[in-house]
Amino acid sequence: MSTRILVVYYSATGNTAALASALAEGAREAGADVRVRTVPETVAPEAIARNPRWRAWVDSGPHDSLATLDDLEWADGLAVGSPTRFGGPAAQLKSYLDSTGGLWANGKLADKVATSFTTASTRHGGLESTILAINNIFYHWGAIVLPLGYTAPELHESGNPYGGSFVSRKSAAPDDLALDALRAQGRRLATITTHVATGLKTKDS
Repeated sequence: MSTRILVVYYSATGNTAALASALAEGAREAGADVRVRTVPETVAPEAIARNPRWRAWVDSGPHDSLATLDDLEWADGLAVGSPTRFGGPAAQLKSYLDSTGGLWANGKLADKVATSFTTASTRHGGLESTILAINNIFYHWGAIVLPLGYTAPELHESGNPYGGSFVSRKSAAPDDLALDALRAQGRRLATITTHVATGLKTKDS
């Protein structure tokens, strides 16, 4: 059976979605069975209307299927992505993560391999603190937190060992450097998750 990877994200303008797609591509390259899911938009339409790029992204949907708790239980490993919001993940994504209490209480999230990624509009806009905030949830689950590290040549250029990221200056879309880093993150997630899942299955047999 292929290693099962869930990529779940929130995106307001499409940048985080592009990173999620690249990460999923890398995981598939490593032989994983991958699901890509997003979360519901919860902001009032009048607030979205004030930002043309946000409005355009919402209007261009539907995008990926909405994440469910069944997706999370299905996965051996997962990647979670969000744009920064004042140094933390967006409320839309956090709402999904906050709904996992039942799975956590039943031990369904322990030992999953988990990694995270983010986008921001400024270099010091909270990239690292957002990734670390998402990772805090993984610690509570008992998941195995997987950093990106400097584990592939392209990552020495991207410069973020915490997780894949992109700074969108002047509304720029993710560049090849950022997308290559996310593909490397996806390959790493799938590879390490396979090692962990294989070891757990051997232990249980």
